[in-house]
Amino acid sequence: MASKKYVSIISLTFLLASAASQAQLGGTYDVQDSSVIPSKRLPQHTEFMANNYPYPAKPRNQWEIGLQVGAMDISGDVRNRFPGFGGALHARKALGYVFSLRGQLGVYTTKGLNFQPSYQWSKNTAWTSAGYAAGTPVFYNYKTNVYDLSLQGVVTLTNIRFHKAKSNFNLYMFGGIGGMIYDTKIDALKGDGTNYAADFQTIFNKYAATTDGFGYKNRKSIKKDLKNVLDGKYETQGETDNSQPKLFKKPFRPIFVAGAGAQFKLNKKFSLALEDKLTFSKTDLLDGQQWQENGVATSVAGFQSAPAQTRDFDTYNFFSLGINMAIGNKAVEPLWWLNPLDYAYNEVNKPRHMKLPKPVLDDADGDGITDQFDQEPNTPAGAPVDSHGVSRDTDGDGVPDYKDKELVTPTQCQPVDADGVGKCPPPACCDSLQKLIEEGGIKGKCKIGNLPSVTFKAKSITLSNDAKALLAAAASQIKNNPDCKIAVIGYCSSSKSEQQLSWDRVNAVISYLVDKEGVSQERFIFKYGEAGGDCNTVDLRDGTGEEGPTTVPAPHPNLRRGR
Repeated sequence: MASKKYVSIISLTFLLASAASQAQLGGTYDVQDSSVIPSKRLPQHTEFMANNYPYPAKPRNQWEIGLQVGAMDISGDVRNRFPGFGGALHARKALGYVFSLRGQLGVYTTKGLNFQPSYQWSKNTAWTSAGYAAGTPVFYNYKTNVYDLSLQGVVTLTNIRFHKAKSNFNLYMFGGIGGMIYDTKIDALKGDGTNYAADFQTIFNKYAATTDGFGYKNRKSIKKDLKNVLDGKYETQGETDNSQPKLFKKPFRPIFVAGAGAQFKLNKKFSLALEDKLTFSKTDLLDGQQWQENGVATSVAGFQSAPAQTRDFDTYNFFSLGINMAIGNKAVEPLWWLNPLDYAYNEVNKPRHMKLPKPVLDDADGDGITDQFDQEPNTPAGAPVDSHGVSRDTDGDGVPDYKDKELVTPTQCQPVDADGVGKCPPPACCDSLQKLIEEGGIKGKCKIGNLPSVTFKAKSITLSNDAKALLAAAASQIKNNPDCKIAVIGYCSSSKSEQQLSWDRVNAVISYLVDKEGVSQERFIFKYGEAGGDCNTVDLRDGTGEEGPTTVPAPHPNLRRGR
């Protein structure tokens, strides 16, 4: 029956282990979450978040409490009758990802019975006090209750994983020290107070004459006969060593425990554990017997030598199934469930916190466009380029701006010379007018030439970079002709918003030339809302001889202006 029970438990273990190996849980906790960092480690967390320290602070992690039940048996001088029963409570706390401490309190009970008779019981007070006559064969038996308390170091073997985040299956080993008290009783008397001497002699005589005697072939029959004789009251105190200290009026002995287990995670709170714990006790009296037999005999003559004390101590084993629960608020799950490599692997795969250096890309000509995108990789230093690294040519005359001495050359004045300077032919209709001007026939006309037009985006009053370049070139012309007045003309006035927009654009052009290029305000004639032009264009022209104000108040200043 006992062997079938062990086979069933072992089969369940392999079944759970197989399921666990296929079940992978999600990633671990967020190392940037300060709510799970204890106050004493917050300075480290702050340094880590500021990239001044490479290691994240260890988080606050939950305790585990558990209940275990299972089979207990004693390995001593008397054979365990069948596995007894035991239970244990524990509390466990991780000190790191691999090592944790566990305190465990256990309560166990089991029974034992020898199917071979013994004669060397003369120094065992349990049998002598029961009135057995010298030379009478007895069959050792016992019932023992054990209570122990131990502190164990637990080493987790499977949570550091290189090829997956983590799983819901853990193997662990443990060892520790503690103490125990025990109470051993012997079934040496019948219910009426008499002993079993005659019954034991009858059983002895029955099997002593057989071929196998008290060998293994007859053990089942002998045990059956003994069970029919013994009443199972266990009324006699087992032998004790008076030199041993007492606790709660029971013998106290130090113990050493060792074992291994497998833990199966059900969810973040609960887990199951299969565990085998072996306890080494510093006593030989857990089974109530410490005297060594010199052999098994088939007659009284075989048991005449004096008994000798055994040299080994009794041990007991506890094979259990347990249920565990993680407890604690604002804490991550117990560290033995977490993979300490998870943070590092995630950062390597998809950095969130890692401080990465700026990439340095080659730019041979230093124009701000990396070589892999530069369509003109050898532009001179300081030459303005476009987003493809090609030298700018504002007026499209074929001469790049860094060589062009006339940055804006009207189309009608092209082609240009090597310096980008064009020659503008005078209109045929104006030859006579030009002659009159040269001869002074029309008072006040100057030779400033053609001035550019500035185009704005729809509803915008902001000058583009190209418009600023045009105005910069125009400013040079204006400054070189100090006797000329300049008319700045905006168009369209069909509505209040058009009137205001026209005013804003003329004002933007004049303000740029005055504030940025240093042209005197007095040289401009302010015209807006004119007819016959493009609403999005402001024209500049020679205004010498014309009349008009240099500044004009905004027609509708409270209107919302487009940008």
